[in-house]
Amino acid sequence: MPAVAGGSGEIHHAHRDVNAGRLRPAVFGAMDGLVSNGALIAGVAGAHTSTHQVLLAGFAGMLAGSFSMAVGEWTSVASQTALVQAEIEKERAEIARSPAAEERELAGLFRRRGLSRELADRVAREVSKDPDEAWRVHVREELGVDPDEQPSPYVAAGLSFVTFALGAVVPIVPYLLGAHTLIWSVALGAVLLLAMGGAVAQFTHRSPVIGAIRQLALGGVTVAVVYGVGHAIGTGVAG
Repeated sequence: MPAVAGGSGEIHHAHRDVNAGRLRPAVFGAMDGLVSNGALIAGVAGAHTSTHQVLLAGFAGMLAGSFSMAVGEWTSVASQTALVQAEIEKERAEIARSPAAEERELAGLFRRRGLSRELADRVAREVSKDPDEAWRVHVREELGVDPDEQPSPYVAAGLSFVTFALGAVVPIVPYLLGAHTLIWSVALGAVLLLAMGGAVAQFTHRSPVIGAIRQLALGGVTVAVVYGVGHAIGTGVAG
């Protein structure tokens, strides 16, 4: 809720980080771990295997998925950051080589945003007086990114690894506690899917009920399909 400062009537408020630099890999990692490893365990259990084999498959899936997520996230974020850095260097070189042309380009960007020609020219001229600030404004206006707020590939990779592992261990827990049937893993996974779907929807100001049901439906279909495939293969091999 916005806060009014003193008697000036000035309103201050804060916004969430809509770039989701940390939220995206965390949520994606946890959801992926829960659904993919839950489906893997369901497929193995559906093939009429022993509890030991289910646990082995579950831990193997957790480790493989965690490392895969971390490597993939690191590669993705590092590549994106490198691309942005290359464009920053290009923009800085252009400003150093043709400052007048870059100033006119910046004025044109401001006019497209609704400023009058006179005001756009004046703002562009003032911004261009400081080359270090000029390239930052060019990058924000032309690329739509903040050069000072780039995500860390190491943070993204670490979050992906940890959150995938946390999600993936959920369907394993009932077997570790002595369960011998898939139903307890399915039940625990369903509760977590409902909770996570509702939490994400709440964060984005959408209906938690719809978010929870949608996530449960998507995860449930995935687990059911893989279980069916595992059951069919297991029955065929046994036959």
